[in-house]
Amino acid sequence: MLELSLAEIAAAIRARQVSSLEVTLAAIEQAEAAQPLTNAFVEIFADRALDQARALDAELRAGHIRGPLHGVPLAHKDCFERAGAVMGVGSRLLAESAPGTRDATALAKLEAAGAVDLGRLNMNEFVAGPTGQNPHLGDCRNAWDADRVSGGSSSGSGSAVASGAVYGALGSDTGGSIRLPAAMQGLFGLKPTYGRVSRAGCFPRAHSLDCVGPMTRTAEDAALMLGALAGADPRDPTSLDAPVPDYAARIATAAAGSRIVTLADPGAMEPDIAARIEDLLRVATELHGPIARRAFQEFGACDALGDVLSKVEASTLHGHWMATRGGDYSTAVHSRTEPGLHIPAQRYLEALALRGRMLDQFLATVMADADALVCPAIPIAVPTRAEADMEAAGRVFPVVAALTSWTRPFSYLGLPVLTVPIGLDRNGMPVAAQLVGRPFGEARLLALGAGLSAALGWSFTPGLPARIHGDAA
Repeated sequence: MLELSLAEIAAAIRARQVSSLEVTLAAIEQAEAAQPLTNAFVEIFADRALDQARALDAELRAGHIRGPLHGVPLAHKDCFERAGAVMGVGSRLLAESAPGTRDATALAKLEAAGAVDLGRLNMNEFVAGPTGQNPHLGDCRNAWDADRVSGGSSSGSGSAVASGAVYGALGSDTGGSIRLPAAMQGLFGLKPTYGRVSRAGCFPRAHSLDCVGPMTRTAEDAALMLGALAGADPRDPTSLDAPVPDYAARIATAAAGSRIVTLADPGAMEPDIAARIEDLLRVATELHGPIARRAFQEFGACDALGDVLSKVEASTLHGHWMATRGGDYSTAVHSRTEPGLHIPAQRYLEALALRGRMLDQFLATVMADADALVCPAIPIAVPTRAEADMEAAGRVFPVVAALTSWTRPFSYLGLPVLTVPIGLDRNGMPVAAQLVGRPFGEARLLALGAGLSAALGWSFTPGLPARIHGDAA
């Protein structure tokens, strides 16, 4: 059961070939077996999840199907408010905070679609960090190789899905926090268009950049989750009131006629990463025609301007805590947040004011007559935890720059981005590309991602859960 995709297990549950209770029991067993290696969970809601599964099975027997996720176990990053549960946000400061009083909108929508919530997932402290390292809760480790970083900050989301414990997970993304763990663990990770999914009840890093989205084993699974999540929400005034298509139904057709481009100067990449990207471009050419290579001189500026927004908004949120409880912060998070207190208001307002102009320029140049941009997700091989230790002296900013140089600019532009697994690096670890789309272009990106990864021969590796069982033994 755990080797199936979300779409496959949901269909099996609806057909009553297997019960939600059976699937949830297997998921709990796998989560507990993988936990010593991945440290993906902060808390497993075993009793609560089993009660949910029993109730969903009873509804199914009565002829009622809540939605496309009916009976499927998911789990989510511990930055989403849950009624009756603590939201620790990977921190020491909030680890013993009062239980939530209502569910985050995204969690409520998933429950309305029939999903089971298996638990709270580990993460970088205060949704800040690209590695999954956490000195308070212990590092979240890569499900492919426990000596390597999981990616962050939605680290537990990536490791829980990749280890086979759950069929999908929510993450939040300010500068790559969905895309990086997905890229490092062979998953599809979708950062939607800014405002496409409500952030109500999700702990922020930077409200001008934050997005909520799914991490899954297949593009179709991400489409199913996005269909349940997308839409306007009165609790989040930045959420956008735009039509929500049937993303899953469009997987087979939405890529037709797609025009793909890439950047003329992709920058420095390790050789095996560059080789996998070229493999992808070759396959994309075969499927969709010639790929233009276009320049965007402001790519680095988008990264820098997004960093201004992130630091100022984060320091505004954390300023009082850093002044009164600074010792409760890790070195990495404090050193990346505190500088925002010293950025002049003029610089912040410039970053906000230039955002629309930069987006217009990107769409008019790089994306002129194009539907999707192909570029790397991470330009280096998945590093070891020792290589990417952000608590070591002088390591914070070089590690962040090495891992996020390709993800942060698109957060500033607010565009939808899908990470797509495309092969393996020299260490046998996943390599991923980003597909960047036009605003509200998620359906096309998901269809393109499904077709391109299939053409490259990628599939979710069912041997990983078995390997983890063997290692744990």
